[in-house]
Amino acid sequence: MAQEPERTSLLPRPLLAVAIGLPALLAAGVAAVGLFLGASGKEDPAGPTADRSGPVALVPVPAPKAESEECKALLSKLPMQLVSNGAQMPRRDLASPAPAGALAWGDAKHEPIILRCGLDRPSDLTQTSQLRVISDVQWLEISQAGASTWYVVDRPVYVALTVPADAGTGPLQDISTTIRDTLPPVPVDTKG
Repeated sequence: MAQEPERTSLLPRPLLAVAIGLPALLAAGVAAVGLFLGASGKEDPAGPTADRSGPVALVPVPAPKAESEECKALLSKLPMQLVSNGAQMPRRDLASPAPAGALAWGDAKHEPIILRCGLDRPSDLTQTSQLRVISDVQWLEISQAGASTWYVVDRPVYVALTVPADAGTGPLQDISTTIRDTLPPVPVDTKG
């Protein structure tokens, strides 16, 4: 019985693997770039305001004194608008369930400014912390990428104000004045 000759490919195996794998790899790369650009909003036809127009969703954080009389008094006195680099930032609705002691300001063009009252003492507050005094209120700044969170450290409750990097100093000044006029000063607790 005669054996049939072994079939051979016109292309060597490594070249065949590249010919099959390259289109698959190219398709995966195009899909990944599409997902990346879509997630970043750079190719969003609705523009960068699409995800900033609804209620602000806040992640719950420990705020044991959020419903205290001090926080209730402060929240009732805070302005309906803040000035940020000359722009009026109106108070924003919070998505349900909204955490107690929290407020937000902003518009469709800017990241929101978030205030939380009644928080735990910030762990970054130490005897060597650099504090900034604005309108007789002492603040501790904690910087993150694209924003800073400022903690009021000399009042009966801890208050945090998260401000986008491009917001300017107006929000801090407005909030400081209200805190100064609403909450009495207390010694700064650097020991916890």
